[in-house]
Amino acid sequence: MVRCFFDPYLIDRNFCIYYRLHRCPPIDIDGIREPISGSLLYGNNIISGAIIPTSAAIGLHFYPIWEAASVDEWLYNSGSYELIVLRFLLGVACYMGRVCELSFRLGMRPWIAVAYSAPVAAATAVFLI
Repeated sequence: MVRCFFDPYLIDRNFCIYYRLHRCPPIDIDGIREPISGSLLYGNNIISGAIIPTSAAIGLHFYPIWEAASVDEWLYNSGSYELIVLRFLLGVACYMGRVCELSFRLGMRPWIAVAYSAPVAAATAVFLI
């Protein structure tokens, strides 16, 4: 049951990472209207394209695509980074549920899922609070 939610979120997240790394326009990360480009089309290499979203995801705020006037505005205000982080957290939470369900079905005690829930809670606190 959990697997049907787990795979589409991570597949969608991988597509968003690919799109953001190759084609996204420069975005406003910290709100001072100074756009930072993180894609390969704007002269970055793979290392700098991978470092920029991790620093941007720390100050994440909920900005859904239906709140923006256009897709360009949503991309400019770091909507793709938000989508990547939220899809990643959903995929990790579904994986935690999958581990718990697997241990239940095999008749084991769910210590692995309990131990795995601590880093999941820490990552969720870092990315969402």
